[in-house]
Parts: sequence; C-alpha cells; structure tokens
Amino acid sequence: MKSKAIVLHVRKYGDDALIVDVLTEKAGCVGMMVRISRSRRAAIRHSLFQPLALLELEWRERNSDALVRPQAVASAFPYSSLPFHPHKSAIALYLAEFLFHAVRHEPDTETLFQYVEKSLQWLDACEEGFANFHLVFLLYLTQFLGFRPEARTYHPNCWFDLRSSVFCSSQPLHPDFLKPEDAALVPKLLRMKYSNMRFFRFNGAERSRLLEQIEHYYQLHVAGFPDTGSLEIFRSLF
Repeated sequence: MKSKAIVLHVRKYGDDALIVDVLTEKAGCVGMMVRISRSRRAAIRHSLFQPLALLELEWRERNSDALVRPQAVASAFPYSSLPFHPHKSAIALYLAEFLFHAVRHEPDTETLFQYVEKSLQWLDACEEGFANFHLVFLLYLTQFLGFRPEARTYHPNCWFDLRSSVFCSSQPLHPDFLKPEDAALVPKLLRMKYSNMRFFRFNGAERSRLLEQIEHYYQLHVAGFPDTGSLEIFRSLF
C-alpha cells in the first residue's frame, strides 16, 4: 500500500523504535512500528516524524489492527516555516494532538485528509494574520465529521445547543449550551475563511473562550474525546 500521510502522534518504544499514528489519504488512520536510526545514512530517519509532517509511505496491507511496519518513508512536502516559527509550531503540536483524538475512528478519510493537507500547506506559506487559524480549522473540520453547526438557525439573542448543533430561542434543558453573547460568535466564525480571517478581531480572552467551547463541542460529539490539556499554550501565545 502506498499513500500520503500526516503524522498525528508519536511515542517511543524501547531504544530504537517509535509507535507512530498517522492519518493517511487512502487507508484512514494507521498505527506503525518504526525502527529508527539517527544515522544520516539511515533509510528511515527519526527527524521525519515531526507533528503534522506530510509523508509518503509504503507498507504491507494489514489484516488486523496490528501495527504495520513501513517499507519506505519520505517527506511529501518539506515545510519552510511550520516547524520553525514559534507560534506555528505551537499550533501544530496542538492540532496534531486534537486530530489524533478526533479522527482516529473515521472510516473514510480521503476528503478529510485533503482538507488537512491543504490547510497545513496554507499555514506554512502564510506570513502573518494567522492567529485565528486553529479556530477556523477546527470549526470547518466538523463538516467532515458530521456535526457542523447549523448557521441557518441563528437569530439575535438566541442560544446555541451544543448537543444538537442548532440555535434555539430559549435556554436548553441541559447544561451543554452557549449563552446568547457566546452564541453570537458562532455565525461570525462560520463566515471566516483562511483568506479573510485576519479581518475578524478577537481579543485573547475571546479566542481562549472560543477554543474552550470548541473542545467541549468535540467532547460531546466524538466518543472518547478527552480534555487535551493544551489550552494554556494558546492563552500565552494568542
């Protein structure tokens, strides 16, 4: 099997191996056991497996959930700024962890993969005005996962029901909702795209609160989605 892949999660296994979880274009999420060497002449190098690295992989198709062993690994798109810019690399660390939990059980990932790939390439090329990138990325990701908010149901002074993904005239009879002042930010977010997001102004407190609510939204709709514990990164940087 050959496919492009995006690195989501890496952990050490012994002294000379990594367990790597990747999102692939053709086979969904795949777990790999990777034997590594730090030698410059090594066929598979440790440095290839950075958070959200875009790779070309080749492996034998698996018949079970067992870890596969890659036969060939190469960079599919060498980043020019993403791993080196302090704010971009913080975004990459956060989104890699987020994606690992959000998409690991998705059966059909081709269009999802293409969305993530193009988004990362856009961020890599962007020179300024990307402070809202993670918010836009995560909200549009819901479209591929099946729980995008219904913007058509919005009206002033309404509430947003996080469970049913719709706006409503009265407070829901459960605790998972946004009050009108926060609900009003949702259609604003849904109008944002990478090309225009620099024109939408949020202060640090608003951005932090929005991200907190987005995480909670995913926890309601993705089975087993944890508290990532990474919000402090964005409170300090954005």
